[in-house]
This record gives sequence, structure tokens and C-alpha cells, in this order.
Amino acid sequence: GSERNNLDEDVFRGLKELLDHYNVLFKSFRMARETVNQHQQIEVKMRLIDRRNKDGRRYNLPSTYEVVALVVGDFDDAMGSRDIIVENRSRRLQLINELNASYLALHYPILFPYGEDGYREDIPFSCLKRITERLRKFISPLGFFKYRMHDRDCEISSIISARRLYQQFVVDAYTMVEGARLRYIRFNQKNLRTELYNMLSDDVLRGDTDLGSQGKRIILPSSFTGGARYMVQNYQDAMAFFRWTSYPDIFITFTCNPKWPEISRFLAEKNLNPEGGPDIICRIFKTKLDQLMRHVRRNKMFGDVKA
Repeated sequence: GSERNNLDEDVFRGLKELLDHYNVLFKSFRMARETVNQHQQIEVKMRLIDRRNKDGRRYNLPSTYEVVALVVGDFDDAMGSRDIIVENRSRRLQLINELNASYLALHYPILFPYGEDGYREDIPFSCLKRITERLRKFISPLGFFKYRMHDRDCEISSIISARRLYQQFVVDAYTMVEGARLRYIRFNQKNLRTELYNMLSDDVLRGDTDLGSQGKRIILPSSFTGGARYMVQNYQDAMAFFRWTSYPDIFITFTCNPKWPEISRFLAEKNLNPEGGPDIICRIFKTKLDQLMRHVRRNKMFGDVKA
């Protein structure tokens, strides 16, 4: 209640006019609304197209006809599985696929005021043949978000300056990156050399006859951070170190101070609070942690380091 009373109506009015005039998605919904009002007897659906004809590595603004299509009647099976379908008066919520090019622009219209495309799977990694032969062909979600959240002197990033909205954007970006990793593991079990357990043989040996509800188990590799095999492997590595070096002699807790001069200087230039710059805080913390480890190893401030 109190926060709503402190909102500036002029700012909201200006944002609405900006989005109505420049945002291609707003124009698409307005066009669909006008079409529905003019032809109320016909069932009209709007389709937000996922595929693009332009290079996704550039800031190409999609045109209205490249983003949306109005279709009368039913959709056919040839349409993309990640296209967003908006029905007239369906009164049902629809889950938007996070891999749709318009997902981020629909979720964060203030961060993408022109309706710019977000991440999609067909963004080429490089046009150079010698690079694409050795590396991946398309950009990963992690590479996309690392590029979009990087601070540059030649441009003003609305994402980095969004404060609380930036924190929410970082969380959504993390879920998209983790989702992409899990999808890769799911569909590349043979390439990862993990055994597929469909549990059919065990059930047959136990005498179970109803196998209709049985499925297959997806094995997470030890390289997946947070997985069971990842934690067990790290634990076993630590125990192996202890057997070789005996118990540790010292335990150091290294924490981050948001009032470090490097952090304060950067946040003051951007007019941000420590909560609004999680990326710079993590980078400075990692830099200081690496510096501490080098100081312990090279300068031997606690003696010789065995492990």
C-alpha cells in the first residue's frame, strides 16, 4: 500500500507511451486486439514466432511480421513447438517456453523496451570455419548471459542498472543455464558414457510383472555441480588428501566485505547499492581469494604448503 502510493504516475505514463510506440511486441498485441474487435465472429489466434532470419549476435530489432502472425482457425503441426500461442478469451494461463526468442522481452519489458530478442538456440557461435570446426556451433545460454551482463564503457546497459529487477534477471538467467545443462545431460547420456538404468531387468528378477509404470533413470555426471556424484567425488578427493597429508593445520574463513574500496568505487560510479551489483562483488571476491591463495603458497606465511 505505502509503496504503491510512492510511485510516480508520470513515470508510469512515460513508460507506457515508450512501450506503445517502440516495442514491437506491444504493437503486435495491439494489432491482434484491433483485429479481434473488428472480426468478433471469427476465432483469431496470435502466434509469436520463435525462428528468426537475422543474425542473433547483433542487436537487430525484429520486425512486427517476423515476430507475430495472426491465424484464423486452428494451427497445423508444422508450426514450431516453442512458438507462443495467444488465444482470444481462452481464460487460461499458458506456459511460455524459456527458449523462445521473445521470452525475455515479454518477461522484462523494461529491460528490453524495444522488444529485442533474447536467447535462442540458433545464434551462431562464429562465422569463421576454422573456429566452428573446433568449438561449438551455437552460443550457449551461459555465453549469452555473460555477454549481456558484462559492463562496457561504450554502451549503457539497462540490465546492470536495474537494481532489484537485475537481481531477478540474474536468478532467471541461472535457471535457464541450469535447465540447458540438464537438457544436454538428458539427451546425451551415451556421449557422456553414463549407463542408462531402465530398471526393467531388476523388476523382472524380483518377479514384478506390471512394468507399465517403469521408466528410465537419467544419471547426472560428476561434472554437474550440485549433483550427488559431484558431492561424493569431492568428498572422496578430500578424504584422499587427508590420508596423504594428515589432518589440516589451519582453517581460514574468507568473507566478502561490500565496503571494500574496489567495490565502493564501482558502485558509486553506477549509483548502485551492494545488492545491485552481485556480479562485480563476486568478481572482486574471487580476485582477492586468488590473491590470498597465492600469498599463502608463494610467501609461505604459514610455512610450507603440502596440499
